[in-house]
Amino acid sequence: MLPTIWLKPGVLIIYGASLDADVHKHRAIQVVWPTDDSLCRINSEDFWGPLIINSGVEHQLKMGSGWILLVEPKSDLGEGLSDLLAQNQTLVLDYISHLNDDQPLSTDDPNELLSPLFEALSLDLDFANSTSHISDHRILKLLSKLSNCLPGECLKPTSWKATEVADSLHLSESRFLHLFSEQMGIAWRPFLLWHRMICAINAVVNGSSATDAAHLAGFSDSAHLSRTFRNLFGMSIRESRAMFSK
Repeated sequence: MLPTIWLKPGVLIIYGASLDADVHKHRAIQVVWPTDDSLCRINSEDFWGPLIINSGVEHQLKMGSGWILLVEPKSDLGEGLSDLLAQNQTLVLDYISHLNDDQPLSTDDPNELLSPLFEALSLDLDFANSTSHISDHRILKLLSKLSNCLPGECLKPTSWKATEVADSLHLSESRFLHLFSEQMGIAWRPFLLWHRMICAINAVVNGSSATDAAHLAGFSDSAHLSRTFRNLFGMSIRESRAMFSK
């Protein structure tokens, strides 16, 4: 089964991938929702069903098919999942019979597909492609500028310090950081890092080498990109190439 993937600032969503990962850990909080046989081993303990795995927890996962969500801990969704975990390494979830198990398309809305799960967890989610939920014109202007980067020449966001961005929007740094987090549901620094990941992955999928993709997205070299990617997702940029290319 070919995986269906949505990658947005703050969350990587995968459905249908057959996974057989060695022991690894990553910064992102992971939600595992199998629709087939699965086994997750953490500290010699085996888990067979849906669960949440906290940030930085070593685990080994084998899954025939199902949902994987990798969530930025400093996003609203990540903080909600952290509250549910209550500093525990894992949280076992009950199965939800009406969670969509059909093979989705990348054009489908993940909000609708995953809404039963997050309603059961009493969490809000918004993976919308649009900016209709953004009310501040300054943040809209900033997002438009960043979005123009993705299909074309990267804007080298490594130089986008919060102080510089705030000045360009005629805001103090503290006001900008508060406003951005309030409007976007994710803090500026992790948002920018995820945005750079999207930029790099787009470049790799479109045929760029890992080195060129790294420079395009503002990383010093391919090793820096791969280290950052592995820290966030638990895999190297090269290991992810085949999955994203599908």
